[in-house]
Amino acid sequence: MFVAINYISCKEEYKPRFESLFLTRAHAIDRMPGFIEMKVLKPQDQQSDYLIVSHWEDEQAFKSWTGSTEFREGHRRGFQDIEAAKSAGQEPPVTSSFKTYQVLTT
Repeated sequence: MFVAINYISCKEEYKPRFESLFLTRAHAIDRMPGFIEMKVLKPQDQQSDYLIVSHWEDEQAFKSWTGSTEFREGHRRGFQDIEAAKSAGQEPPVTSSFKTYQVLTT
């Protein structure tokens, strides 16, 4: 099994929008071969990142997701928000960074 964790930092004013995006998500990832499950973790404090933890059968399944039409579909609204901020000369309301892991044991 392979796990990808996306660390998401949101500007305070963007947090309700970010949460809404996930609560109304397209479920495009659910159609991907090798996808097992995803959890969206909301921090208990105001300083920590949101964590998006996805489980995959293997690394190739995850890589196929990140290059897919479904990936673009699933992130379309968030990408639009980032582009709108950039067009207005503002910093993006959200940033992210991935870390990946091979599951050693469960």
